[in-house]
Amino acid sequence: MTDAPDGSRATDEERAALLAAYDAQLRGFAEVQGAESWDHVGPLWRALFSDGAFVSYETLEGVDDVDALIAETVAHFAAIPQVKEFEWKTRGHDWPPDLDPRLRAHGLEPDEVETVMVGQASHLAVDVELPAEVTVRRVDDIPEREAVVHAASDMQREVFGAGHTGDDALARLERMEGRETFWVAEAGGQVVSAGRLNRVEGTEFAGLWGGATLPEWRGRGIYRALTAARARFALSEGVRYLNSDCTAMSRPILERSGLVAVTTTTPYVWRRPQG
Repeated sequence: MTDAPDGSRATDEERAALLAAYDAQLRGFAEVQGAESWDHVGPLWRALFSDGAFVSYETLEGVDDVDALIAETVAHFAAIPQVKEFEWKTRGHDWPPDLDPRLRAHGLEPDEVETVMVGQASHLAVDVELPAEVTVRRVDDIPEREAVVHAASDMQREVFGAGHTGDDALARLERMEGRETFWVAEAGGQVVSAGRLNRVEGTEFAGLWGGATLPEWRGRGIYRALTAARARFALSEGVRYLNSDCTAMSRPILERSGLVAVTTTTPYVWRRPQG
């Protein structure tokens, strides 16, 4: 096994360069790829999915009235019956510094804070020893993909307690037209870990998303092997950087592999009132 650099020991200069690449390439339009539809109003990119929506932007600096922008966005989505909730994605280094109370004042509540990780794809494309009974493969391009994606989505929902259904995942794969690939680790015909790789068109990036492993299979190198397989594929596609929004559970694995924590991200969610 080849050890990758430890991302936790990145210099301030390295961290700043990775954050600058992330801000320049992965915000705004890059985040609405794969949506059913989207519009662009002022600095905001507003995307629609089957029963929810999403807001991204490169920066709010220069906006004269942030409160009015938030209020108009809430009204916009409230007028679309299919939208049960929408997410306004913030980052820890965003302007204005009082964005939190502004969003809360318009009915958006923060979910769990995650860490934004960025790094060279080559740092993760390493050989990882797997348990003898475990195999890793890409499944979005196989004849039986529907059954495997459904099984993987069910596993992810079990791990996370929520998430997209298999039908949602398959529909997204169709919309992404090859830019998204789906990967699983299996043991004895059971999906024990799964994750996606999303190439971001027009950038040097691909995202690592949806990584989940059944509790009884953790601590055996499976998540890292699944990540390494995606990284190798990303390199073969000409990708330079990988990024991931990760929980406290997966951050140490990605950091040991060479990804660097560059900021935090907090989703603020508006939910349609009941009744």
